[in-house]
Amino acid sequence: MNYRIEHDLLGEREVPSDVYYGVHTLRALENFPISGIPISTYPNMVKALACVKQACALANHELGLLDDDKKNSIVSACREIIEGKLNDQFVVDVIQGGAGTSTNMNANEVIANRALELLGHQRGDYKKLHPLEDVNMSQSTNDVYPTAVKVALRFKIDELIEGMEVLRIAFAGKAAEFKDVLKMGRTQLQDAVPMTLGQEFSTYAVMIEEDQQRLREAALLIQEMNLGATAIGTGINSHPDYAPLARKYLSEVTGITYITAGNLVEATQDAGSFVQLSGVLKRVAVKLSKICNDLRLLSSGPRTGLGEINLPAVQAGSSIMPGKVNPVIPEVVNQIAFLVIGNDVTVSFAAEGGQLQLNAFEPIIAHSLFDSLIYLRNGCLTLAERCVKGITANREHLTDMLNNSIGIVTALNPHIGYENATAVAKEAHDTGKGVAEIVLAKGLLTREQLDDILKPEALTQPRWFKK
Repeated sequence: MNYRIEHDLLGEREVPSDVYYGVHTLRALENFPISGIPISTYPNMVKALACVKQACALANHELGLLDDDKKNSIVSACREIIEGKLNDQFVVDVIQGGAGTSTNMNANEVIANRALELLGHQRGDYKKLHPLEDVNMSQSTNDVYPTAVKVALRFKIDELIEGMEVLRIAFAGKAAEFKDVLKMGRTQLQDAVPMTLGQEFSTYAVMIEEDQQRLREAALLIQEMNLGATAIGTGINSHPDYAPLARKYLSEVTGITYITAGNLVEATQDAGSFVQLSGVLKRVAVKLSKICNDLRLLSSGPRTGLGEINLPAVQAGSSIMPGKVNPVIPEVVNQIAFLVIGNDVTVSFAAEGGQLQLNAFEPIIAHSLFDSLIYLRNGCLTLAERCVKGITANREHLTDMLNNSIGIVTALNPHIGYENATAVAKEAHDTGKGVAEIVLAKGLLTREQLDDILKPEALTQPRWFKK
């Protein structure tokens, strides 16, 4: 293998001549064989790094700090990376010490070496264009890395919201399909009062829609950045006009409006926006898991459980029990939820672990948030396409259970009184007779009165009866 010689603070190293990264990235590869997951696993993070570097180059050029050739080559290299090229050159492990320095160095070196090629020079000829003096001009890892993380998160939040919308529409469609299917509602797994299956499914659509809004709110916090803060927020080694220019160009490059934090020292050390987003993702996960618990319970059986709905059969369920089909799609979403909840704990500890002017643990925060966003989106799409859209209702079974339920006695309270209703419920429980049968036998109501009280529209929405 051919090599080129590069040097850093610790001395000279041979770097493979066919790679775009350099000595700093090489040392990071050796130092952090942790997860086996390179940052290229998250293409949006690579894209975000290139967006930030492009914005910074444009700002430095406008301020007269970067000449035309260097600016043009850096911008061209960044655009190639944004388009998905050179992704395989972003090789450092997502979990790393140094507050993201290795990731920033990886980006600087890849961009610099590609820019050198565009200028007609050899990779590693840093006298012509330098990774730190030119690509990293007016920057520090401490403002570049969190800004890039926020840009990448903003992209992924949009993708999750879109995935949730697919699931919301699927549940809303089932709510409309089942709007006339009467069933018994339950509290504490005991018969409560009647409702429609459509009402039950409509709640899932509403729950998802509420969380979409919470995500949009969290995204606004993510759009506040500390670019221009450099090392600790004082802006050392940057032009006084650099921060607003970099922010302006970043907004143009990404198509998303970003704002510069009012206090860059505070913004450089505070991980509050990451904690907020993680909390919202946990909320999404908890509610999705609850929905999946319901789907598994409602479809349980099929003959010895509730058996109210049928989930689509997507694979054989057992290596020993012929004919068994399991609710594997809700189960996988449950597991995604467990992971996201665990990631939230990780983010909380990492944010709390920051000290003084910097949080050194942003790499694990980023890794946790990216995974949560990716898994939740994939879970929503899988649940919608492989489960919800194929759900059917066991209408006759639901009707039979409703008619046999003691719970409908609640609807008779205003007409026969609590004491009579209690006696009817007890007799129904003890004898196995139906509530309507007992009410008619006792002469508490006529058949016409009973039919009117037990009409679907009376059972599933507010209705006041005069005594």
